[in-house]
Amino acid sequence: MTHLTIEPSILYVGTPVALLTTVNEDDTVNLAPMSSAWALGDVVVLGVGVSGQTAINLRASPEVVINYPSPEQWESVERLAPLTAADPVPSHKQARFRHERAKFTASGLTPVPSELVTPPRVAECPLQFEATVVDADLDAKGNFLIAQARVVRVHAAREIVVPGTSHVDPAAWSPLIYNFRHYYGLGPELGESFRTETPR
Repeated sequence: MTHLTIEPSILYVGTPVALLTTVNEDDTVNLAPMSSAWALGDVVVLGVGVSGQTAINLRASPEVVINYPSPEQWESVERLAPLTAADPVPSHKQARFRHERAKFTASGLTPVPSELVTPPRVAECPLQFEATVVDADLDAKGNFLIAQARVVRVHAAREIVVPGTSHVDPAAWSPLIYNFRHYYGLGPELGESFRTETPR
């Protein structure tokens, strides 16, 4: 194997896409795609642009729903990608983004009430985490808000749950993956970790 030294503009090596729902200052709902989220126990660490509406909302009202779409929903995600609820549109986004508050309508997705937090869930997403932000701070360069969101309730579509358990069936669930700004689903299983707790 020969390695090349490269300088990619982004480092999205293949991470799940999430749709974050938060509440705007006028009590409307913001729906934003992102792919910088990872879990530590019951905490999901979120990285969002500091000037975006999601960052503003997370600081003002620390509740969020982390909705995970399936690969089939990539077009709905992409319809959201060039939209921002920020008005005016931040200067660094003006060339490629446009203002839109009605994000659910624009994406063709459906809001459904959450049980423990104010922002709604996305009905079409098979996996939904209601969460409260317990800590939020800027990254080392001040470009991103790093929010630690403690998950307080998990909703999973019946068809991705191992019957009679609280385990997500990895053979039935496939997240939408953002791989160097291209959308993918998962391939077939290669094996399992010795730490798996999923019943056979």
